Amino acid sequence: MADKSKLSGSREMAVRLKTARKRTTSQQKWLQRQLNDPYVAKAKEAGYKSRAAFKLLEIDDKYKLLKPGMRIVDLGAAPGGWCQVAAERIKSTQADVRIVAIDLLEIDPLPGVNFMVMDFTAPEADEILKEKLGGLANGVISDMAANTTGHKPTDHLKIVGLAEMAAAFARDVLAPGGFFLCKLFQGGETVTLLNDLKRDFAVVRHVKPAASRAGSSELYVLATGFRGVPLDRAEDEDEA
Repeated sequence: MADKSKLSGSREMAVRLKTARKRTTSQQKWLQRQLNDPYVAKAKEAGYKSRAAFKLLEIDDKYKLLKPGMRIVDLGAAPGGWCQVAAERIKSTQADVRIVAIDLLEIDPLPGVNFMVMDFTAPEADEILKEKLGGLANGVISDMAANTTGHKPTDHLKIVGLAEMAAAFARDVLAPGGFFLCKLFQGGETVTLLNDLKRDFAVVRHVKPAASRAGSSELYVLATGFRGVPLDRAEDEDEA
């Protein structure tokens, strides 16, 4: 009589190999990373939409950004992990929604989050968002990453360009004293972005939470103490 444990093991191995043949090398590496990532398991246990929730948790634990009663904007919010953390910490509820989330992709409804499918770079986006929030935001958070091409210099420029657009959006919707938290990747071409943030915020720092994957060049720029855009510069930017 055959050993059932051996049969079972052989069947599982066959399934794994068959499945692997249907995936590209990069897809196989991603799946392997997911299966061995403790933060993925922790996210499932805690009911978070993604492992990225722990990045925001760690950053907020250290810098105390999210406070009850705040108004928050989440750019590129799908699948919703950062929204969940923000809603918990600022006490946003269905009765008093204080988070507006924007993405080109749909996300499932989340308590305390007003979600919109739209492009945050659209000319009307900032005014629509302020109307939905009922005023200016206290914080703008972004875990967005541009679609990659595989060509590192090109991809880096796309990522920095996306961060610059997110920062410009934040200036339009933030209340004085507000903060901006945005994903970046280590590398050059960030000087203009950082200089602009240093001009408009009291403190600008780089942050790399432990939940960022080991070996990843991912980091975040955190700008706090928004000074507000002077009227004369705002008028110059509108004319430009």
